[in-house]
Amino acid sequence: MAGASAVIAGGAFAVVVTAADAGTDGRSNQRAAATTLWAKVGANGALLAASGFVDVRHSNSSGRYNLLASVDISRCALTGTVNTEGGTDPGPGSASILVGAINGRELYVRTATPSAPGNPKIVDDDRPFSVTVIC
Repeated sequence: MAGASAVIAGGAFAVVVTAADAGTDGRSNQRAAATTLWAKVGANGALLAASGFVDVRHSNSSGRYNLLASVDISRCALTGTVNTEGGTDPGPGSASILVGAINGRELYVRTATPSAPGNPKIVDDDRPFSVTVIC
């Protein structure tokens, strides 16, 4: 891919594409550069590392977080995963994550442990997670 570079920061990997790449006919295809935002968040809502996210609010409800982005993310692709927190095991059983844009600059994240002990109907659980937003 002409004009691309790889960036590794804080355990995240991003490919940054420049505004012009050579097309198959040798002419330049003009494309807007992609914007990548990412964050690694502790189970307690602490922002462990980030690029493009400026704040995290952990609600009083288990497994619910709101992340504030530095740019509009309403038309971006959103991904998230439950992961380790500083090298520790995130816990037993399976885990899931839901991400969604609330408004132009706010991302909602909900983490869960579907195999939680006790009441199987209560699955929301504070979990460490990472999110990536590509625009």
